[in-house]
Amino acid sequence: MTPFLGAERDESNGTSSPPYSLLDGTRSALKHLLNRAEPQLPEECLPHIGRVGFSTANTGSPYFPSSLKQTEAITALKAVEAGVAASIADLANQPQQRKINVDLERASAFLFSTYLATVGGMNKAHPKVKKMLKGEYPSSCHGRLADVGRDTDLLQAQSILYRRLSANLYATKNPGEYFHLHGSLEATKALNMIGLEGHRPDLTDYHECISIIEDHVRKYTADELEEMNWKIKQAGVTCLKWEDFQTTQHGQELIQQPPWRVETLETETPPAPFPFKTSPAPKPQILSGIRVLELCRIIAGPAMGRGLAEYGAEVIKITSPNLSDVPFFQVDGNLGKHASDLNLRDENDRKIFEDLLQSADVVLDGYRPGSLTRLGYGPHQILELTKHRQRGIVYVAENCFGHVGPWSSRPGWQQIADCVTGVAWAQGLSMGLDEPVVPPFPMSDYGTGCMGTIAALTGLYKRAKYGGSYLGTTSLCQYDIYLLQLGLYDDTMMTHLRRQHDSEFFELRHNDSVDEVGKRALKTMRKVHPELFDERHMQECFSEGFNAAVRTIKPVVDVEDTWNGFLRSTRPNGFDNPTWQDWEVDSAMLKA
Repeated sequence: MTPFLGAERDESNGTSSPPYSLLDGTRSALKHLLNRAEPQLPEECLPHIGRVGFSTANTGSPYFPSSLKQTEAITALKAVEAGVAASIADLANQPQQRKINVDLERASAFLFSTYLATVGGMNKAHPKVKKMLKGEYPSSCHGRLADVGRDTDLLQAQSILYRRLSANLYATKNPGEYFHLHGSLEATKALNMIGLEGHRPDLTDYHECISIIEDHVRKYTADELEEMNWKIKQAGVTCLKWEDFQTTQHGQELIQQPPWRVETLETETPPAPFPFKTSPAPKPQILSGIRVLELCRIIAGPAMGRGLAEYGAEVIKITSPNLSDVPFFQVDGNLGKHASDLNLRDENDRKIFEDLLQSADVVLDGYRPGSLTRLGYGPHQILELTKHRQRGIVYVAENCFGHVGPWSSRPGWQQIADCVTGVAWAQGLSMGLDEPVVPPFPMSDYGTGCMGTIAALTGLYKRAKYGGSYLGTTSLCQYDIYLLQLGLYDDTMMTHLRRQHDSEFFELRHNDSVDEVGKRALKTMRKVHPELFDERHMQECFSEGFNAAVRTIKPVVDVEDTWNGFLRSTRPNGFDNPTWQDWEVDSAMLKA
């Protein structure tokens, strides 16, 4: 492996690589990112960021069959994350120049880490993996659901193909116009909206399901679908091009925002130094002793908590037993955490949560703006609940559309952000099509999660240096704006990528599902870029929660004199009792 990626040229699959350096692209992305986000960062981290090194086995060709500069975008974000982490490490001793490395392969793989994870040797697409995810919890289960067994896909929005395809991109009545229907995790509302039954046991064929649903979507214009969608409060959206998004009021307001923002909530509480608790890890962990309550589900929010757990924080993921979730996303998303179910509408569970809150340092909010406020746990309410302890708190919220602008309260997910900002159109056009295609993998989810982690690290740093409490905000659309502002690979590069990758990938169309897009992307990327899938990037540990060996991607960042990694394996939602006491350490994770 070369320590740095230069401008060397190599041959790949019989075609010469075009003159492009991923390293140069990453440095350009980092420069752009700092121009946008520097006011949101501690000034002490900037020298560290300037010294970040990048390692890679790449020889010039971008990893993804796409015009979007995803590797450059996420690697730049990870460099910023590492810089803030190094600044926190400096608070334990004297500031020092630390060697910092970001691995481009792992940064890229981080963007599709849920597709690389396996449980008992089975990946997300394996037909038998569902049994590993929803069977009886083992008798050693610590949570209140012991020996009950629970499928978190409560409404079968994932497990039944017809219902799963209620969340998909379809053509509308007007030629060249597309609408991303999204049943969220309750498919019936979206299907009923376009005149279809919530369940169709007779429909089991992929193409037939798509054809039936699209025939019904085509009865309406995008404007009509927007109106219908608004009335039932679903997450669908018209698929816009980047130039069209920029003309919307929401786009204009959100583009003025940095990729993430860190604001002061209060200035009365005194500085709260990092505990730098002794860690069982081989070297110190910067967040050892920091406690995090994660109120999130699916990918982006849990990726924030996963990032903090990677630096040694104790993270309790709190989920409602009454809300659906995607079972396989928990394999990657719950790494290093404890996972507990609490119903925050129940008085007894609210008391448990508020007891946990008294020693928490960070609260993560992955719901629409106002959702947790209505439950009594918005940022200012959290301040009120903890003001007596005279120690500030960091509250970080991520959502789909951002925290300003007329669409900020709209529901949404990764595909929705990718469609509304122009990412899907950029993907489709780069494939030689005149239609949008949702990009492979939930990359904006993981990118947003990284930005939320940076916001939390920054808030903790400010609390330690200056006291006070802090509010961090970011969103899927803000990640996509950052990504698109980096520009796209040119036609020469895309011609090269189309020659290099399987033609089957470029036969995808607007209505192919995210699963189909991801499956074809994985197949061709394994062939063209085997370095992404090298064994050195993977770690394996037995998971008591899943009662099987689990393989996941290793951490992306390495900061000298600290250890970055997970102290415990993953588990399903609801596996653990909601307590800060008696946390286990999995020795196999320490060897990773």
